[in-house]
Amino acid sequence: MSRIAFYAPLKSPDHPVPSGERTMARLLLRALAAAGFAPDLASALRTRDPDGSRHPALRAESLAEAARLVARYRADPPVLWFTYHVYYKAPDWIGPAVSAALRIPYVVAEGSRAARRAHGPHALGHAGAEAALDAADLILVMNRRDRPALEAAAPTGQILADLPPFLDPADWPLAGSARAPGPLRLLVVAMMREGDKLASYHLLADVLARLGDRPWILDVAGDGPAAAEVAALLAPFGPRVRRHGAVAAPALSGLYGAADLLVWPAVNEAYGMALLEAQAQGCPVVAGGYGGVPDVVRDGVTGRVTPPGDPDAMAAAIRDLAGAPARLAAMREAALAFARTERGLAGAAAILRARLAPLLGGARA
Repeated sequence: MSRIAFYAPLKSPDHPVPSGERTMARLLLRALAAAGFAPDLASALRTRDPDGSRHPALRAESLAEAARLVARYRADPPVLWFTYHVYYKAPDWIGPAVSAALRIPYVVAEGSRAARRAHGPHALGHAGAEAALDAADLILVMNRRDRPALEAAAPTGQILADLPPFLDPADWPLAGSARAPGPLRLLVVAMMREGDKLASYHLLADVLARLGDRPWILDVAGDGPAAAEVAALLAPFGPRVRRHGAVAAPALSGLYGAADLLVWPAVNEAYGMALLEAQAQGCPVVAGGYGGVPDVVRDGVTGRVTPPGDPDAMAAAIRDLAGAPARLAAMREAALAFARTERGLAGAAAILRARLAPLLGGARA
């Protein structure tokens, strides 16, 4: 099989801390293998820098790593370099250097451009991300929010192609959990940390306060440094909120399978793996329509996508579905089919096979 060098500068697939980023990196490795390639993790160097202060040192480390890899690969080069997720906080200085030295194609999955970061503390990271995106022969767009800027700045000959977020149904065997009669059962699955995740929990508390007299319970799966703040936000709802902490996949499947709705405001979410995972267990979703959320939830079919940051709209969507059991049942069936077929590993592998094969016709001139 053709060997592909794989790199994820934001978070390596072997990073010890679970996250949606790590999950997608691992899924891409699996999808590349299913597409008939032999992916090889080229480097675990992480270039993520939240404030930009470490990027000069990280750039130097990256260039040294690139030189080491060029020497390693010189006798037996991979046919292609594949980088997952490039943006100003996590640029790729390794892939373009290695690809140019070895004259092999350079591909980015999920790249984003942010012109407003060209000056200030993130200027070096921005320049590194822009240079990497400029060098890419192919950019696989995983978040619809990224496409306009990518199209506007695409150099001549660069290809942009959609690769919707996906999961492997084999990771999520159907739990077969019975949905017990009684109050509407809501579920949240999200890490608890400062920033957008905590902002989402703030919005969630606002949504819950607007549900009125309809009975409900909420299961919360997640943990993190902001757990105490999340607990305080949800404390006014008393025993209706059941906190489970961090939950491993088998138990999480049971929570998805037993829930009526996964609810999540999704503030600045790229797309949200939990939204797909829930649907793979037949759990419809109500989520805020940030970023690529509309790519992983079919509004009106597998759930509801509400205007970003609008707790009234989100609460109304929950109330409407709670009062329409036949519609909710139809969404369960649609969610299962969508997540397990349209957004399954096989479909992603087919896209990768079709998009990468044309790049392998020969070395660069």
